[in-house]
Amino acid sequence: MRLSIHGRPDDLSGATRGSNPVRLWLYLVAALVVAMVAVGGATRLTGSGLSITEWRPVTGAVPPLSAADWAAEFDKYRDTPQYRILNQGMGLADFKVLYFWEWGHRLLGRVLGLVFFLPLVWFWWRGLIGRRLGIGLVALGLLGGLQGTVGWIMVASGLKPGMTAVAPLKLAIHLTLASLILAGLVWLAAGERRDARAPAPGRLRAAALALPALVLAQIFLGGLVAGSHAGLLYNTWPTMDGALVPPHAELFAVTPWIENFVDNTTLVQFNHRLVAYLIVLAALAHAVDAWISGAARGVRGRAAGVAALTVAQMGLGIVTLLLAVPLWAGLAHQVLAMGVLMMATVHARLSLGAPAPARAGGETAFGFEGLAGGGI
Repeated sequence: MRLSIHGRPDDLSGATRGSNPVRLWLYLVAALVVAMVAVGGATRLTGSGLSITEWRPVTGAVPPLSAADWAAEFDKYRDTPQYRILNQGMGLADFKVLYFWEWGHRLLGRVLGLVFFLPLVWFWWRGLIGRRLGIGLVALGLLGGLQGTVGWIMVASGLKPGMTAVAPLKLAIHLTLASLILAGLVWLAAGERRDARAPAPGRLRAAALALPALVLAQIFLGGLVAGSHAGLLYNTWPTMDGALVPPHAELFAVTPWIENFVDNTTLVQFNHRLVAYLIVLAALAHAVDAWISGAARGVRGRAAGVAALTVAQMGLGIVTLLLAVPLWAGLAHQVLAMGVLMMATVHARLSLGAPAPARAGGETAFGFEGLAGGGI
């Protein structure tokens, strides 16, 4: 098989030319990451994250199978601060509910790893992955390993004396790493389209690239809100209990002042609100700019899609806040954040453009790529 100068096969099969299994596989892995985030959110909202007190990457895939196994696991949980402080007197049946949420989250992580690495080896062996894509995939694999380690460090932080939940900063890092992996997957998948695209004009291209970074920053802030339970406070909008801007004494009540950005629930929620407004305004301005400047139809469509999703996400966030974070709203808000990130990432990648392919035959747009038809 002859390789092109880009390190990718020139001699591809008809199936590869048409459907590009590598791209479809990347989107499948991305969908599993979204599912992982959703189950992780449910684990957090149900207080299940500390129900498994050990990190057993291999043997932990099998849940307790006998009454003696369940009793042993329950005994380990009853030795945790969360049980002694919050769940004293909990029965085995209730513990099983907590356990299976966390076990399901970890099992999905194992499945995700297999779905990523096994096809990666096969595609690489078949010569379907070029040098540049391969480097990106290896980087994502390393991020996935780091994510698993951070996940256990996060759980361990909640098992320390006096703790009833994981540390907010570690939760925010865990969520942001998952989001970064998701963004990387859809970036690579969008880059695997084989149709020629002119880059978007410079100003629009810069704005498109900035939007995913803003969304990632907001996801990190959302992780801090979730980890510190800041969403259970100031359940009013647009004010925070009557004030558009809380008093300085409340925003910076913690010393040293830098710790307010992580540990002060007032400032944590306020920052999350401010960045939400910034993203919505930036996305709307970008969409209007794309329309007024007469950008290509695909650029206009994707910019409008990003703007619409950010507005919907802010609306859902307000509902979630006003209702004091019920399970359904908290999960929907978290999953829609992944949708916003995916849309913004695809828009950014396609806005960079692509040269004409060295082989005949285009490719059907997939998912967010297909917004506004076949425009650039």
